Amino acid sequence: MKSCLIVDDSKVIRKVARHILEAMEFNVSEASDGQEALISCNDNDHDVILLDWNMPVMSGMDFLKKYRQTDGTAKVIFCTTENGVGHIQAAISAGADEYVMKPFDRTTLESKLQIVGCS
Repeated sequence: MKSCLIVDDSKVIRKVARHILEAMEFNVSEASDGQEALISCNDNDHDVILLDWNMPVMSGMDFLKKYRQTDGTAKVIFCTTENGVGHIQAAISAGADEYVMKPFDRTTLESKLQIVGCS
C-alpha cells in the first residue's frame, strides 16, 4: 500500500485530502507544519508528500529544502493557493515534483499523483 504524508495547517484540508487518498487506498499520515513533517519523515518512509506552502513553525518551502538535503526521495506535490509563476518555479527549483491549486478535488489529485508516478 502506498503512503502519503499530508502537511497542512488546516484541519479541513487535511480531512478532505485524507478522505480522497484513503478512498484511493493510500496509507495516510498527517502533519500540521513543516517541523512535524520532518519528524514524520525521519520515522517513516512516504511515497508522496502533499505539502502546503504557508504554515506556522516551518513553511512548506523550508521543509522541502531541508527534506531534499536529507536525500528524501518521496514525490512532493505542493498544494497551495499561491498561483504565481514565480511561486511555481521556486517550488520546482527547490525539489517539488508537481503543483496543485486549492481547492482541489479527487480528479485533480488523482491526475497529479499519476503524473508523479504514485497512483
